[in-house]
Amino acid sequence: MATEPVRYPSAIVPVGHVEPVPRRVRGHLGGRAVFDTRRALYVWEWPPYPQYTVPLDDLAEGVALSAEGETRTLGAWPARRHALRMGSEVREAAAWVWDEEAPAPVRGTVRFEWEALDGWFEEDEPVFVHPRSPYSRVDALRSSSRVRVELNGEPLADAPHCVTLFETGLPTRYYLDRAYVDWTRLVPSDTVTRCPYKGTTSGYWSLRSAPDAHPDILWAYDFPTPAVHRIAGMVAFYGEQVDLLVDGAPL
Repeated sequence: MATEPVRYPSAIVPVGHVEPVPRRVRGHLGGRAVFDTRRALYVWEWPPYPQYTVPLDDLAEGVALSAEGETRTLGAWPARRHALRMGSEVREAAAWVWDEEAPAPVRGTVRFEWEALDGWFEEDEPVFVHPRSPYSRVDALRSSSRVRVELNGEPLADAPHCVTLFETGLPTRYYLDRAYVDWTRLVPSDTVTRCPYKGTTSGYWSLRSAPDAHPDILWAYDFPTPAVHRIAGMVAFYGEQVDLLVDGAPL
């Protein structure tokens, strides 16, 4: 059987790529800034998106990093694990300081684990999950394409129009008005996810008859980021778990 070609752009940034961050970046812990810098760098440890690495000189007064011994290769270069201490707050395994084998631009900088800090900001806007890649694009476009969603031959939704969401490196997602979904076949779950490009989900649903076999096949962003405001209040099926037909053609 021939392999179906991937029908969306892949990530193109190589591991080990470094670029300057033109934005003010801050990380907070316990309501205080751990760092506040305009000299952060993007470092790609894998192709889809980068991490921030921050000059050690830009750490706030009273912030201390203590080596914990482990050295690990992060993408292309080794870095040593450190604990973060700030007043009474201590976060173990919170940061990685690049070794001398790393290239000159990142030596003397630190890469924090995302969950080790309480909040991240670009300028005055919060950032969730990971930095937004400057090479990624997300577009939400209205479409007159008819979308039918099936599972094991049974319909879950049949919408005469949709909003198509195109995100670099990911399959196209089709957001549908809720009126065209068969909600009798779905049950809400407690799952919540965040996306740096779209925001925080407001709901997930699983297949009622087999929630363990088909968990979280549908989600919604009721209050998405301004860039994708057109998906507000709409829902999208996880295409990898269902059968999608767009204008009658199966994907």
